[in-house]
Amino acid sequence: MSLINLIKFDILGDSRGSLISLEQYNNIPFDIKRIYYIFDTQSNISRGFHAHYNLEQVAICLKGNVTFLIDDGKDKEKVTLSSPDIGLHIKGLKWREMHDFSEDCVLIVVASELYDEADYIRDYTNFLELVSNNA
Repeated sequence: MSLINLIKFDILGDSRGSLISLEQYNNIPFDIKRIYYIFDTQSNISRGFHAHYNLEQVAICLKGNVTFLIDDGKDKEKVTLSSPDIGLHIKGLKWREMHDFSEDCVLIVVASELYDEADYIRDYTNFLELVSNNA
């Protein structure tokens, strides 16, 4: 079973340009409570390095590219996001890291919950303990 779950979004458009609509329970599989975006990240900087107890997310690279490392405590997989019509759905107890941001990268994240620091697992050793205890 792959750790990478990609969602392909329908592109609507005509000679004037393209449009992608994000709708909860249509192409986003949860209630949308928060949307944030990451930009102006230097290419030598990595981000993420955490997991969540409950948060569900879809990450979409609107411009440029970024590589995600997804880790379930046993297996690790990488995927590069580089198109606004592909979303990475992250659900469950998964460690996530973001690497190799292009200089023009704009990454938008659609989240199932409001920001809650208590939902973050920021220590990898604690993450591994939680995963082994939930197995």
